[in-house]
Amino acid sequence: MQNRLTGMLVGAVFGAVFVIVNAPGPLGSVIATVLRVAAALAAAYAIFLWFSAGRRIRSGAQPPQPPAGGTMYGRGYLLIVAAEAVLLFGGLQVLRVMERPAETNVAWIALIVGLHFVALAPVWKEPSIMIPGVVLTVLGIVGLAMSFTSALAWVPFVSGVLSGVTLLSGSITYARRGLAALSPTP
Repeated sequence: MQNRLTGMLVGAVFGAVFVIVNAPGPLGSVIATVLRVAAALAAAYAIFLWFSAGRRIRSGAQPPQPPAGGTMYGRGYLLIVAAEAVLLFGGLQVLRVMERPAETNVAWIALIVGLHFVALAPVWKEPSIMIPGVVLTVLGIVGLAMSFTSALAWVPFVSGVLSGVTLLSGSITYARRGLAALSPTP
């Protein structure tokens, strides 16, 4: 359970970073600031949930048993992360060589991170991560398509901010469910 909650924490932090880095642009500074503050607060809430779950586990609360399967960070995980790194950094180099606008990079990152979740769902036997995986994949594809249009300035919002919101909301939802599962039953 703690490993899964740590994965949630990583997702929340990356989600906040997606929002904070990509919020400026066509939205204006006031909206960008509101989005950044909201992302920081959401990440802080996720950190709070992570610590709360850790305290409950250490105090003897019995977490639900994970689904049957291998370890969370076993061979399948390592292969997926290695492929993700190659695709991510290799793809960014290809985009650079093709002289694509910098906004295209965030769309590529969203696509690869989304595919990473889609690939991990069966390895971890955790179908719930398929949802943010599919959403990020779609947001990445949409952003890549937008990068060839006059809507280029909106790519960081679509592929960055919306991906960040997806990661933050998914992480917080998972953490709240995990924390509820650790609550004593009446």
